[in-house]
Amino acid sequence: MAGTIHISNLRVTRGEFVLRVDGLDVHAGEIFAILGSTGSGKTVLMESIAGAYPIDEGSILLDGKEAQSLPIQQRHLGILYQDYALFPHLNVWENIAYGLRRARPRRPDVEERVSEMLELFGIGHLAQRFPGVISGGEAQRVALARALVMRPDILILDEPFSALDPTTKGIMYETLRDIHARFGCTIVFVTHDFNEAQTLADRVGIILDGSLRCVVSANELFAAEHGPEVRHFLGL
Repeated sequence: MAGTIHISNLRVTRGEFVLRVDGLDVHAGEIFAILGSTGSGKTVLMESIAGAYPIDEGSILLDGKEAQSLPIQQRHLGILYQDYALFPHLNVWENIAYGLRRARPRRPDVEERVSEMLELFGIGHLAQRFPGVISGGEAQRVALARALVMRPDILILDEPFSALDPTTKGIMYETLRDIHARFGCTIVFVTHDFNEAQTLADRVGIILDGSLRCVVSANELFAAEHGPEVRHFLGL
């Protein structure tokens, strides 16, 4: 089934920082949270899965294929960064259509799929507006639409809700669940929020000081037996 991630004996160096993951399997169709404090290596792990960094040792397999050897268009990944990274000179419609246009499908297909995303996220009224004049919650919907319009097998989110107010955050939690139910894609999201990890994820991987320390079921996050450093991080 599409959407699996297998990591073994991984070592990635970024300046003086070193990420180490001895082993990690993300199952097809699950929601997986990468949980850790600021500077722990969460985003480095996320971007390594996306193929952004060269690997010093080990391997990352996407659906059984070495990620580093796959062209970007064959990785079937959608990525949402914390700052959303919308193109300021393109309107909402053009932002969502950007990846499709680069892939050069037929124009009617582009219009159909962009219209589907505008309707799904309730942002049709924003189609001709530019990123500088929409709210943070609206910008996030646009960024999600841009990622999902490519119909990825794996959707990767970098602290997607950290900048949102509590009300908007709750709405976006429901939106993420709806996305998962509708598209069936594997979702990997980075967070430092314990409640967020438990609320949204099936399983949680805890990363501290550049090392993946454990993977547990989300509903057992505080009940499972942990080592002293993980217990301290969780406030146990």
